[in-house]
Amino acid sequence: MAEKSERTREYILDQAYKVFAQKGYKQVTMKDICEAAGLSRGGLYSHFPGTKEIFEAVLARITGVEENDFAREIRNGTPAAVILEGALEAMEREMDHPEESLGMALYEYAEAVDPAVLESLNRKAEERWSALISYGIKTGEFRKVDVEELVNVILYSYQGIRMWSSIISLKREVPRSVIRHIRRELVGDETSNARTDGGK
Repeated sequence: MAEKSERTREYILDQAYKVFAQKGYKQVTMKDICEAAGLSRGGLYSHFPGTKEIFEAVLARITGVEENDFAREIRNGTPAAVILEGALEAMEREMDHPEESLGMALYEYAEAVDPAVLESLNRKAEERWSALISYGIKTGEFRKVDVEELVNVILYSYQGIRMWSSIISLKREVPRSVIRHIRRELVGDETSNARTDGGK
């Protein structure tokens, strides 16, 4: 029974993510999430008392992945170039689909509930990318770059594109040019899989 409850909870979070991405944070109601998840109000309230708690659960799940995935791959000895390519592919997909971004919802949540949330997420992202780039430099897969400078370029170009693309129509070439720049800075070429064997 507990396993079924956990599956239902995860399903609610999946559907809630889509609702928050579409409507932001302030406009979402429990009714919206009930409809998206196909649950009765009682069914939803048995898992979460309100939209704030649902959004925070969505954030907890996201930050758990963002905080740990690079570190896990590094511990496992995955080549830095392989980790980079996976991250760049994910970034490009996300920048291509602004309708799936929680950017606006995050800003609204920070304004209405907890302004420290964005600082915390940003700090974790900085630590995550700094660790990957330093790892790649150490293994000789990445060029010796100014780590802090490149992390700033990665994070703020990515975040800027995701935010702006939810407001205005951007050419598809824009996110691709950012990805090419990051790759060129780190591996010195623009091919997506030239170094995925770990530089061998």
